[in-house]
Amino acid sequence: MSLLVFDIGGQGVKHAIWHESSLLDKGSFATPANWDSLKLAMKEVLVIAQEKHEITGVAISSPGSVDSQAGVVHGISAVQYLHEFEIVKAWQELFELPVSIENDANAAALAELDYGIAKDYKNVAFMIIGSGIGGAIAINGELVKGQHLFAGELGYMLLDHENTLSNLSSSLLQINRHNAAHPEQPIANGLELFSLAEVDDPAAKAMVNEIYDSLARGIYNLSLIIDPELVAIGGGISVRPEITRVLTERVSQLLDRQGAADIKPNIQVCQFFNDANLIGAAVHFERTFLS
Repeated sequence: MSLLVFDIGGQGVKHAIWHESSLLDKGSFATPANWDSLKLAMKEVLVIAQEKHEITGVAISSPGSVDSQAGVVHGISAVQYLHEFEIVKAWQELFELPVSIENDANAAALAELDYGIAKDYKNVAFMIIGSGIGGAIAINGELVKGQHLFAGELGYMLLDHENTLSNLSSSLLQINRHNAAHPEQPIANGLELFSLAEVDDPAAKAMVNEIYDSLARGIYNLSLIIDPELVAIGGGISVRPEITRVLTERVSQLLDRQGAADIKPNIQVCQFFNDANLIGAAVHFERTFLS
């Protein structure tokens, strides 16, 4: 069996063939401006794939609040034309194949649960750190989505009277703050922010310290709410070599201070990076149609 898998993002659409638990023939195209153009591009990928592979289904990772059972995308995302209609039904008619859809953060979690860092754990919190904070929660090896499909939206967690975890932990927000305060020395991305901190730039060090402190408070809250066996960290910041050590130390300090020293946080970096959503889309298809 071979699946055609897609990962739809705000800037690009990745695709690959999932065969015998491996990704083959990976490629991508720029995210089209409208639904009709997206359908044409995806259909073209399928036609080319069918020249080499026997495609038995299509698995899709999508932004937005995805109702996998209803086959509808709700909420707000960078690709608004995906929302509020029976999109899976439309894809099934287009491809003439079974189609599954899953939220991108949930797909990344499924990849880690079945093949990655979380495969030996049942109760896991996933924290995906990018321009905001995404995430997912797995209990007994299954994703928990919640009544409103909002379970795992960790970035909305309030850390004080007005600031969310995304507000305080997002490198993008800290970069904007840095550039507003230091227009003579603008920085373009999180890598530059952390590089400045490493050479003892006081403002950059303070911002990086706030990012780590905020992430630690978020993990502290998760530790007391669901007491996970594992907290898996993904996203761009996960490449930092010190991240697991720093977060483990800071979360442990918070737990000790509040009398919860018996909780020993297990914080690890996700195994998959750019391929996580593709793999997770395939896992969701397999769980939906083959289990």
